[in-house]
Amino acid sequence: MQTYRLGKTGPDVSAIGLGCMGMSGMYGPSDRAESIATIHAALDAGVNLLDTGDFYGMGHNEMLIGEALKGRRRENAVISVKFGGMRDPVGGWNGIDARPVAVKNFLAYSLQRLGVDYIDIYRPARLDPNVPIEDTVGAIADLVKAGYVRHIGLSEVGADTIRRAATVAPIVDLQIEYSLISRGIEEKILPTTRELGISITAYGVLSRGLISGHWQKGQGATAGDFRNYSPRFQEGNIEQNLALVEKLREIAEAKSVSVAQIAIAWVAAKGKDIVPIIGARRRDRLSEALGSRAVDLSPEDFEVIERAVPKDAAAGGRYPEHMLQHMDSEK
Repeated sequence: MQTYRLGKTGPDVSAIGLGCMGMSGMYGPSDRAESIATIHAALDAGVNLLDTGDFYGMGHNEMLIGEALKGRRRENAVISVKFGGMRDPVGGWNGIDARPVAVKNFLAYSLQRLGVDYIDIYRPARLDPNVPIEDTVGAIADLVKAGYVRHIGLSEVGADTIRRAATVAPIVDLQIEYSLISRGIEEKILPTTRELGISITAYGVLSRGLISGHWQKGQGATAGDFRNYSPRFQEGNIEQNLALVEKLREIAEAKSVSVAQIAIAWVAAKGKDIVPIIGARRRDRLSEALGSRAVDLSPEDFEVIERAVPKDAAAGGRYPEHMLQHMDSEK
């Protein structure tokens, strides 16, 4: 597995990361044994970047990863943790808490659940509108000095916030959604991260399964599945978006690869500073994603893909409007 350095001072990570959120809800039920087997298969294949959040399943995801890492060499995993998402007992969302005192509290709980003595990359899940980013990053920097955190990342913040954060301490990566149908970072955010030497760890490269080539209209009706509320999966939008997928399928079939592999390869080919994070919950989906590493896209392929799936061609936002209004990356 090819590796890349995150940012100027970050760790060396695999060219593909494994996003573990879906193993603890958000997309309906998952199989615990298969989830752990998928993490093991990823590590065995050389995938060392494991992404999680302390609020995924209210701690379930961290405990799952901790279980999967038992008996494994700690240094073979680069654990990326988002913090600050506030939940209630029924799984509702209550904003972000990124106060310095809260940062240290969240970190203590994550170390315990993961069963580790340090976290490789620690990042606020979103910008806390009530706390200057300098204060939040400064608190993480204190944890770096104390040895509990190795590197600092950001998530879903805009160019101005990135610049402010980088004045406090080295930022190794920005985690943000980026795919063929979610290209908002290209105008301001990506030029800023490249200017500052900050990598992108891209989630949602298959747009929550929408452009995987496996999604069909009518799926995802399970209670608790985020796609029940995602605008791109709603009646009136899903038809247009699946039509884009069928255009992409023609391109994939001509190259004897899958739709998912084309979509992942497109993101990966956008630069060595961009690492796709794949939300595979099963070994077969992981294997398919890893196969994208063998997909070589020529300049002509890029032109064909661009004509099939132009920028802003998707119907519906990547999150419900009330959520987008509070995301710093959308301002």
